[in-house]
Amino acid sequence: MELFTRSWGSPSAPAMVLLHGVTGDGGTWAGFAPRFADRWHVIAPDQRGHGRSRHAEAYSFDLFADDLHGLLDAYDIEQAVLVGHSMGGVVAYRFAEQYPDRVAAMVLEEAPPPVPLGRELGPRPAGELDYDWALRAPILAELNDPGPDWPARLATIAVPTLVIAGGGQSHLPQADIAAMAGFLPTARLVRIEAGHLVHETRPDEFAAVVEEFLTDTNR
Repeated sequence: MELFTRSWGSPSAPAMVLLHGVTGDGGTWAGFAPRFADRWHVIAPDQRGHGRSRHAEAYSFDLFADDLHGLLDAYDIEQAVLVGHSMGGVVAYRFAEQYPDRVAAMVLEEAPPPVPLGRELGPRPAGELDYDWALRAPILAELNDPGPDWPARLATIAVPTLVIAGGGQSHLPQADIAAMAGFLPTARLVRIEAGHLVHETRPDEFAAVVEEFLTDTNR
């Protein structure tokens, strides 16, 4: 799978990969990435079926994680910080379960927790879409019926992790996001009252907590 990517900073700097949510693309990070480009090589792909990357024959979180593995190999990145919003957060933690040595640290922004979410697909929006409508059903199916081993798999992730919850305006169950942070051995939970799109609604506060977390992690 070839992915369209945006990048900021020097390729010789430590790597940070930004993973967008469902129906989005890497452009969602255009306000966040430049804040870190003086110290990090920041890469924001359009994940399969999104934006300017190709549509695919199949979609699953494991396939998204495989694409991330290929992206790191293509950029010759041994280890990266992963910052994932919503669906991208699930991709990040599924990748970290499989390839913990490739993850330096992880930021999970409003990542769906491993509980049945009960989300409905709804009708297809009219007109041309910026993503492949076919990806919605399989991704929702995984979120609505996560495997019973998902919490136990999270408990194997020992990399430093920041979990950011969006508070009462979010559609995701905040108590379950807090419980997910509890499954992760080294996780820190921060709540920012911003709803689901924390990095866009409260960009300064989001960047500040990420900066503080990465500074503490690298001490």
